[in-house]
This record gives sequence, structure tokens and C-alpha cells, in this order.
Amino acid sequence: MAKVQLKNLQKRFNDVKVLHGIDLDIQHGEFVVLVGESGCGKSTLLRLLAGLEEISDGELLIDDVVVNHQPPAKRGIAMVFQSYALYPHMSVFKNMAFGLKIAGASKADMQKKVEEAARKLKIDHLLHRLPRELSGGQRQRVAIGRAIVRDPKVFLFDEPLSNLDASLRVQTRVELGKLHQELGATIVYVTHDQVEAMTLGDKIVVMNGGRIEQCGAPLSLYHHPKTLFVAQFIGSPKMNVLAGQVQQASATGVSVMLECGVLAEVAVDGSQLQSGDPVSLGIRPEHLSLGTELPTCFAGEVTLTEELGEATYVYTSNGAGQDLVLKVDGHEEIAVHSQIRFGFKAGMAHLFDKDGMALPRLLKS
Repeated sequence: MAKVQLKNLQKRFNDVKVLHGIDLDIQHGEFVVLVGESGCGKSTLLRLLAGLEEISDGELLIDDVVVNHQPPAKRGIAMVFQSYALYPHMSVFKNMAFGLKIAGASKADMQKKVEEAARKLKIDHLLHRLPRELSGGQRQRVAIGRAIVRDPKVFLFDEPLSNLDASLRVQTRVELGKLHQELGATIVYVTHDQVEAMTLGDKIVVMNGGRIEQCGAPLSLYHHPKTLFVAQFIGSPKMNVLAGQVQQASATGVSVMLECGVLAEVAVDGSQLQSGDPVSLGIRPEHLSLGTELPTCFAGEVTLTEELGEATYVYTSNGAGQDLVLKVDGHEEIAVHSQIRFGFKAGMAHLFDKDGMALPRLLKS
């Protein structure tokens, strides 16, 4: 295990700056997930950690040692790529042992480490097969095993599950979570997948335009996003957002007249707002409920339903360009083109000022 510190880390490609001063502390044994839109810099950051790209400015420390100019082999880091990158002519055993062989490990040591890692990954019965004789999930586990046998200080994963089908991705994700608990390893993991980020990470780092937008525990980002960008990025389907203007504001709540004509009551500290200020109201699909007895209520026509079994996603439109998605119990029978009414309690909504910054929630029911 190792502690990793990033201090004002920057990266430029010629005159183009892609990382704008990243500050991040990763503790011993922590599972940190980097998420963000394509081009936000998360894979570039991972390559800087691995030593595959040169750091333009700032410092990278591993166990309090600056490693900016250390080659990848000297950093004590193992990386698992999106592509498996296995040697096609080598058996599973030889693929997993290759790094140890290059490092000069004895045959006995290689045998012990490879067999131990293979047992943990449930591929010990595949050690004599060639990569072409394996499924995609098995190949990915071989790639992970090749990293494990090196006993690195830090594991780096660059979207390792993106090439797997849906069911295998779930299975491998669970195995990765168990493996992290067993190894107690420090892991930095890049993904686009919301579920991977929420279920695997001890800490999620949301990146936007080469900067860290917010960093924290998964549920902290879900319940307390600091910006509109984070609020819409975390959660699937993403948060509903409605534009409006402040009617009344105080430290105990805000009344907002939405563009769709609905007056919404939001339990946030609005002491910094003035009447007439433009704001954005956010409400997650799972926090909208069917019924007319709620403090803030909408009417809309159902345009689409997605039935998942345990839940149904209902897509609605009010005819004025305001489309909302709500998540209801899977037992609810809602017909397309039917008219429904639904709403939310004041404490369930989020409110963002004109700059997209979240106002503190009071968490009333």
C-alpha cells in the first residue's frame, strides 16, 4: 500500500493545457475513482501517475517521495489497461509471470505468486491456456493478475471493464470490490460508468475541463453536490433541472417560480439570494412521486416508459418544453399518452445559483 499526493499537477501538450493544477491526496489502501466527460483529463492524469507522460509542472509524491522524473518501472505502480494487452503466444501462467521474470525473480517465487494470484481471481484452472482460448472476462482477470503478482504500491485501472458485456461487467466489478478488500491495495480507477464509480470507490473525483470539480465519498457527492455539473453527472438517469426565478428567499427556504409556471418550495439556505435572481432547481427522478398532495406538483403527459422490473422510468412532457423523468415502483401501471400529476417534498430538491453553485440544503422532509 502507498500514499499518493498530487500537488498542483499540470500537463501541457505544446500550447494546450489539459490539466490545470490538480491537488489530490490518496490515502493508504484507498479506492479512488476518477470520473468525468470524455476529454476532461482523467486518463491523462492516470498516465502521469504511471510515468507514461511527462509532468509539465507540480509534484507527484508516492510515500512522500517525489517521483516526477522516475521511470515507470521504479515507481512501484502496476497498470491495467482497457485492452488486455496479453502476449498471444504465451500461456496464462507465462503472461502473469512475465514481469517477475524481467525483474529477475526466481522460478519458485514466480510459481508461488502466480498461483496465489490465480486462486484469488478464480483462474487457477486456466494457467496453461493461451489467451485465444479464454473469454473476455477471463482475459481481463489475467491482466489484473499480471498486475497483482508484481505486488505494486499502487494499482492503476484505465476503464478495465468497458470491453465486457453487461452481465460479465457486473460479475467482474463485484470481484474487483472483493479483491480490493482482500488486498487492501491503493487503487486509482478511471471509468465512465456511474455504477462502477458509486459501488467501487471510497472516494470519487469528478473532473471537468482538466480540473477537479468535486471530490468526496460517493453518497456525499450524490446528496450534496457542490455544483450543477456534479449534480447532473452523478446519478442515472441524471437529475432533472428546471430554470426559474426567486420569488422569496430566506435562511429557512426559497420560493421559486419555474418557467413552466409552477411555484416550487425548496428547503435550502437562500440568505444570499434576492427576489428575481435566476436559479436552477434540480430534482432526481427517484425523488419525484406520483400524487397531488405534495408541496410542489407538476402535470404532464407520459411520452415513454422504461420498465425494469423493480422500477419504471416515466418520461413526461408538459407541452412547454419541460421534460421530466421520474422513477416509480415497478408495480405501477402507467400508459403512454396518459396524463399524470407528480411532485416532490421541499427537502428533496436542490437549488443552484446563476453560476451553477449549490445552495446549502436544509434537508427537511
